[in-house]
Amino acid sequence: MPEIKLFYFDFRGRGEFLRLVLEAAGAKYTEERIDFSNWPEEKKKAPFGTVPYITYDGKVVGQTIACAELLARELGFMGKTNLDAARILEVIGLWEDQLVGGYAKHKFAKTPEDKAMYRKKFLEEDGPKYLKYYEKFISDNGGSGYIVGKQLSLADFYIFEMLQNMSEVAEEKDGNPPPLKDLKFTILDAGSYPGLKKLKANVESDPKLKAYLAKRGY
Repeated sequence: MPEIKLFYFDFRGRGEFLRLVLEAAGAKYTEERIDFSNWPEEKKKAPFGTVPYITYDGKVVGQTIACAELLARELGFMGKTNLDAARILEVIGLWEDQLVGGYAKHKFAKTPEDKAMYRKKFLEEDGPKYLKYYEKFISDNGGSGYIVGKQLSLADFYIFEMLQNMSEVAEEKDGNPPPLKDLKFTILDAGSYPGLKKLKANVESDPKLKAYLAKRGY
């Protein structure tokens, strides 16, 4: 197993599905969690001035999707065929579209009015649109709760993380999301998403991920 190190901030964000791949694989890795107060200096060290990035077998790899795909391919979470890989990349592309839509605008809104407007967009427009896509992918794959094949893949981790994002926004009070352990995932009850409920259960019931999710504090 090559030596792997992950560089990211001390929260979920774009680093979390890298952690999920590593944890699900039982991979040995180290992590440098960057404090925001040190970011101006750390930014100079980061390839392209962004995080997350990784070192893999002595090589530095930047850009989130490149890191995610490398780890998924090397550790067995990129499907079994090129068509599987294409479907996984479709999910990643949709996830990115969803992230930079209402979610990012809500998260970084400067006024309460804007925050409320983009929260509504994220939950009532973006949510049903993208969840419908993900649900269809699961249905097309037999309805077992996996995006490809019969085992977890990088696509499942991306969607699981987005479901958490959506649940935090849906259940927030006074602009503050509840702790992860208290999330009810009410967003899944707002529509008919049996496949996504199974996907969530598949991720949470994986023995290695179950242990990881229980101990993470962010």
